Amino acid sequence: MDAHASSHAPSRKRKRDDSNGETMGRYKHHTVALRDPAPYAIQLNSLEDQPYERVSMKEARRGTPPDRPVRVYADGIFDMFHSGHARALMQAKGLFPNTHLIVGVCSDDLTHKLKGFTVMNEEERYDAVTHCRYVDEVVRNAPWTLTQDFLTKHRIDFVAHDDIPYSSAGSDDVYKHIKEAGMFAPTQRTEGISTSDIITRIVRDYDVYVRRNLQRGYTAKELNVSFINEKKYHLQERVDKVKQTVRDVEEKSKEFVQKVEEKSIDLIQKWEEKSREFIGNFLQMFGPEGALHPEYDITTHGQNISKDKEDDED
Repeated sequence: MDAHASSHAPSRKRKRDDSNGETMGRYKHHTVALRDPAPYAIQLNSLEDQPYERVSMKEARRGTPPDRPVRVYADGIFDMFHSGHARALMQAKGLFPNTHLIVGVCSDDLTHKLKGFTVMNEEERYDAVTHCRYVDEVVRNAPWTLTQDFLTKHRIDFVAHDDIPYSSAGSDDVYKHIKEAGMFAPTQRTEGISTSDIITRIVRDYDVYVRRNLQRGYTAKELNVSFINEKKYHLQERVDKVKQTVRDVEEKSKEFVQKVEEKSIDLIQKWEEKSREFIGNFLQMFGPEGALHPEYDITTHGQNISKDKEDDED
């Protein structure tokens, strides 16, 4: 093939077509992770000057224009933010093809009054939610019961929550009026994980965690532990170390005995092999047909002696 022809030959470089039929010379790079936390609602431009026209469930599921996402609201305490929270927000984000997820987080005062004490303070809980990848916007100091003014202010189309009635503040279900208005979008709870479950695990193994933190340098005062209990935990720690040392010695002793037994078996096997070899060599030298047997004629390999014996018998 001449140079002119080769210049028109098809390239052997592989290319692939993307989903739009566009030919590319190399793969596209897709970044899944976000680089910045979700903004707080107060940091965004107010929507109060825009008309509040909700989309229907049918329209939302079919898909809305890019400039008109379905505004879904989900609220909660989000104490000790865990995978159950993240999965609930993931479901809320995935309810419709084009979703703007707004998450409301209740303040300390409201939560302590209506539900109970929290492990994390409100600032920590707000910040934790902003770092969830599914969240587009966070509302601080969210209301316990959603009012029409709040829904209008944030231009909310649907409210996402699990379908279990949430009784609180003198109501059998704080989402009852949302359900009656056709604005409720149910999500599924993640079984086996909740803030209460995590706290239960810590309380159940309280001594273990106190001893661990004392060992890591926390003071008894920081852990709210009395002087007597502090000494008790330190004593338990020493006792456990002694027990662990004994267990380690026992384990190493077992390993040593096992190795000695293995070496002994190996030594016996080698001794038996050498013994058989020695006996075989001895028989070759001193056996009936051995080279050093008195009746063995080394020049005739024993044939002449056997011949003389036959003549004597005759």
